Amino acid sequence: MSKSVIITCAPTGGIHTPSMSPHLPVTPAEIATASIEAAEAGASIIHLHARDPETGKPDHRFETFNQFLPVIKQATDAVINVSTGAGLGMSMEERLLAATTASPEMASLNMGSMNFGIFPLLQKYTEFEHDWERPFLEMTEDFIFPNTFKTIKYALENLGEAHGTRFEFECYDLGHLYNVKWFVDQGLIKPPFFIQMVFGILGGMGAELDHLMHLHRTADRLFGSENYEWSVLAAGRHQMPFATQSAMLGGNLRVGLEDSLFIGKGELAISNAEQVERIRGIVENLGLRVATPGEARERLALKGADRVAF
Repeated sequence: MSKSVIITCAPTGGIHTPSMSPHLPVTPAEIATASIEAAEAGASIIHLHARDPETGKPDHRFETFNQFLPVIKQATDAVINVSTGAGLGMSMEERLLAATTASPEMASLNMGSMNFGIFPLLQKYTEFEHDWERPFLEMTEDFIFPNTFKTIKYALENLGEAHGTRFEFECYDLGHLYNVKWFVDQGLIKPPFFIQMVFGILGGMGAELDHLMHLHRTADRLFGSENYEWSVLAAGRHQMPFATQSAMLGGNLRVGLEDSLFIGKGELAISNAEQVERIRGIVENLGLRVATPGEARERLALKGADRVAF
């Protein structure tokens, strides 16, 4: 029997702004509700960002995270994954603050510096509710998202080794896999590790099936298929097709309003659970089974929800 498919849901992220969808979770209560609903729909991992509840701006403060982390933990068995991407323009210390305080089972970690261009969204959205939204998008035309070897090592040591937190290694380009391999060779990343292949962000890999196939083959060659789990996310309209391709190829997948605000062409998703339910139906119609949180913990060698600090 094929392995079950681990579904990750990323409910809010730090890219889309509140004016783009009335369904984007912003307040701690909204983020908690969205996460619980996604878990009930079949997501075994919840990838979490925080937002300022008044403005919806990305927020790195643990005080904000702590308003929803315990709520989600008490209501679900899902694995809680605290993002270290936080918000574009934040320092690594700011990006790690919530995770090093919460000591979660999982955290995300971007595996290389890159141009991260979301300024083309200004061609689609012209009116904004909050003053910060337009400048936030505009600044990414001249922005490098910094993830150097030094800062990656800092995260691996100060969050991974110090807290027993394992990572969702986000790889936006082929070279990011080789960065993972470098840290594997240095003994700072140990199997089984979780590779999240990211497609469709301007500055990273385009959402083309050939790229997915090439990255999967390269990862198998670099790491050995028995040493890692792999997952796929794709931005915008590519979300569901790439998630489906990953499941068909034996991988895992991620959905959520962080990655796409839509459920179909021109149709806003009304919730994260709607996206999870849609991809779960596809996975099961392929004759595959969706992983439980317990299965995800076992396959990723996580420390358990009883060893977090929230």
